Amino acid sequence: MAVERILIVDDEETLCEVLKLNLENEGYDVDIAFSAEQALTLDLKSYSLILLDIMMGEISGIKMAKMLKSNVTTADIPIIFCTARDTEDDMVMGLNLGADDYITKPYTIRNVIARVKSVLRRVNHKGNHSLTEKSNILQVEGLQLDLEFKRCLVDGTEVKLAKKEFELLAYLLSHRGKICSREQILGRVWSDEVVVLDRTIDVNITRLRSKIGAYGSYIVTRSGYGYGFRD
Repeated sequence: MAVERILIVDDEETLCEVLKLNLENEGYDVDIAFSAEQALTLDLKSYSLILLDIMMGEISGIKMAKMLKSNVTTADIPIIFCTARDTEDDMVMGLNLGADDYITKPYTIRNVIARVKSVLRRVNHKGNHSLTEKSNILQVEGLQLDLEFKRCLVDGTEVKLAKKEFELLAYLLSHRGKICSREQILGRVWSDEVVVLDRTIDVNITRLRSKIGAYGSYIVTRSGYGYGFRD
């Protein structure tokens, strides 16, 4: 099982080092950023959880959280706010941004560890599966389709797909682990076409495999049956 990675974003260096030491003792892989600006230079999508201070420099924790939640590659990373701002309005604002928890300073290390475990347990319980279907998002590892914005991301980089390529990939992802017949694919993806040759599917499959890089190998062919996206 992969070690869960945690990022601490806080400008109090001593506090960060203490948190890092104790979380690593619990078996987590922990990194520190002493500002939001520094954090934003990291590969944020690789983290399982972010502990985020609110009151920092040019970019506050609130602003960074908004940036994370507005980016499709980082929107699902759980955030725990750790801050000295303990008014009800601050807490409500943080939770409304999509934060998973809110811890006020001063806090005990024991409390932080308990909250971290609780959030990660809750997130994993929802389904720590390779395929994530959440509202308008289809995702398999680093391959992500945003069905609303019609966008394909491969390891965080947008890949341009033609309309039929996008629809074909979406269909295969939504039926992951199954072989879809040519008739099923044609009926769903090319339902608006009068005449479509079987070769059309083959050509689009070939293009897809090329465009989505390493994930192209996930698209399998079963001769005489059809195509599928493997588990």
